[in-house]
Amino acid sequence: MPMVGPAKPAAPQSTAQVADEYDGFSRYKPSRGDNPDGDYYCGKLVPGFRSLDAGPAPFVAPDLDKLPYVVKDGVKEFELVAQPVTREFLPGIKMNVWGFNGSMPGPTIEITQGDRIRIIVHNELPEETTVHWHGFEMPVQYDGSMTLTQNPIQPGQTYVYEFSVHEEGTFFYHTHVAMQEAFGMIGWIIVHPRKPHDPPVDRDFGLLFQNFQIQPNQSIADSWSMDWNWHTINGRSGPFATPLVVKHGERVRVRLMNFSPMQHHPIHMHGHTFWLTAHEGARAPKSSWIPRNTELIAVAQASVFEFVANNPGDWMFHCHMVHHMMNHMVRPPGPHIRQNNNVDAYLANLDQRPAVDFVHTDKGFDTPGYPQGMKGMKMSEEFLQRVWSRREVQGMRAPWPMSIAGLMTALRVLPEDLYHRVMETDEQIPKGAIFEEIVNRFGDPATYKKAPMMGHHGSH
Repeated sequence: MPMVGPAKPAAPQSTAQVADEYDGFSRYKPSRGDNPDGDYYCGKLVPGFRSLDAGPAPFVAPDLDKLPYVVKDGVKEFELVAQPVTREFLPGIKMNVWGFNGSMPGPTIEITQGDRIRIIVHNELPEETTVHWHGFEMPVQYDGSMTLTQNPIQPGQTYVYEFSVHEEGTFFYHTHVAMQEAFGMIGWIIVHPRKPHDPPVDRDFGLLFQNFQIQPNQSIADSWSMDWNWHTINGRSGPFATPLVVKHGERVRVRLMNFSPMQHHPIHMHGHTFWLTAHEGARAPKSSWIPRNTELIAVAQASVFEFVANNPGDWMFHCHMVHHMMNHMVRPPGPHIRQNNNVDAYLANLDQRPAVDFVHTDKGFDTPGYPQGMKGMKMSEEFLQRVWSRREVQGMRAPWPMSIAGLMTALRVLPEDLYHRVMETDEQIPKGAIFEEIVNRFGDPATYKKAPMMGHHGSH
């Protein structure tokens, strides 16, 4: 039987069926609305362009694939392979982690409320494992808790999980062996509701956050560590994490999930106010929704928010913990030195560190804490070519890769004609062209200064 995926939804409705303004809230410009107690304040119940009859918007987790299935006797059957994998966190920087079906995180399982599913798990790891279906209320024998509810799946062996899904919402699967979790063994399970939520959204994205401790001369995570220096979104670090691209005026859902070993993430989105509509348990009643621009997500939790993309531009979308906005945070071996400093005296006498000269001609040292630059993090020409090769980044300002690292990505809100140029054509768009056009249309072009086209700031 051929492999299939989730059915393609119907085409979205015409934009003529929705309004530009609702009770003082504008779909096309930053606004609040007239009544904080009203249904449309900050865009709360402002519908997207998609009709309810079109069904739920397809789920998109940038940089991750979906797991295909076959239907056998009315059951959706998936095959999941637990195995060591190689994941490219940044261009040319490949890490040896563990995952599923050649990916870390594993591929997304996308289903519909009411489905009966069968997941055949093959263990290609060198040790035993189980898989837990986080948040599902199934018969206890399929819960996946190691030895509590089932015998471990031995290397080379297979185990079949099968249950009916009465829930809808944001879920995930993961190994239930602690150290394997720290190696990255997780994947999304998205359960669409039988009856689409109202108001309908046009986009449905998922961002999965993880941390790893990987030393500078290693490609293998230290699963015993209590500290973490590599940070990924859907298995990639900024600026290699693919931006979210939406059309101006669309209603957007974003699902955030934290599978870090022990660190929480305050996730902030620039340029918009969103409504928290759900957590990993279930969708919340509309009366309990909260407007925010930053959401704190604890370990093994998920948050879901929705907003109307009414502010065009390239907006930063990131964890607000300082060290999570960087990659490869390690303490360098040997003395802390500045660029072009001579280390001959240190090398000649390894038993006694030479005195440190605190005399500096750089006036920047008059400022406490300067400098905080990291060494060895320059972007090569090949690195930047990989970063710029994706359609989703076309027309962004040339230096943008320098501002996004670690648990950081971007939300791009583009007018329909610019969205078409970026996402629906093969046009080679000059760096900065889309951003500058947005400034011309919606900003203050008289005061805007173009970005420099220099070296590793984005030119190639």
